[in-house]
Amino acid sequence: MLKQYETVFIATPVLSDEQIKEAVVKYREFILSEGGEIVNEEDWGLRKLAYPIQKKTTGFYHLFEFKADSQFIAKLETQYRRDERIIRFLTFAMDKNSIAYSERRRNNKKEEKKEE
Repeated sequence: MLKQYETVFIATPVLSDEQIKEAVVKYREFILSEGGEIVNEEDWGLRKLAYPIQKKTTGFYHLFEFKADSQFIAKLETQYRRDERIIRFLTFAMDKNSIAYSERRRNNKKEEKKEE
């Protein structure tokens, strides 16, 4: 049974747009190659950090919402730790309430785009 997870990683702000895209592609393909299924993906762009990390005050945020086997998470987080481009990450298992909230949030964003 696949569980649904959400992972956000923060990439170092010194990367070029192309390097950021390479990192995103790497993790998207890693999730898919390990039998995962991506439900949603969001690029939150360059944002200010709550506190400095490795003497940096900003970072590129990217979110993946995906379904995967529970053993996959350890592999994903090992990949994050080995990647010098990633300065922070957080992955958590979504329960039915957080899945419902995420779907409502996505639907609201779609409605907002239609109105524009």
